[in-house]
Amino acid sequence: MRQWSLQDAKARLSEILRLAAEHEPQVITRPGEPAVVVIAREDYDRLVQPRESLVELMRRSPLYGADDVEFPRDQSLNREIVL
Repeated sequence: MRQWSLQDAKARLSEILRLAAEHEPQVITRPGEPAVVVIAREDYDRLVQPRESLVELMRRSPLYGADDVEFPRDQSLNREIVL
């Protein structure tokens, strides 16, 4: 990510917007510390879209609704653990 001082960002805003639109996040510093990041709207939308719930993920599974799937389980009371 390229960093710009606030003064440079004001003078070269068009370039910052062009680079951000090309999916290259641009950092604007103030004074010398990162203050904001300029990103493309598409990138922003992807970051803030609601995440799929675990239930929705499981319902999309190819195993959803399959009655013949078995998950064998170890019934022993103790297990060896390698430390």
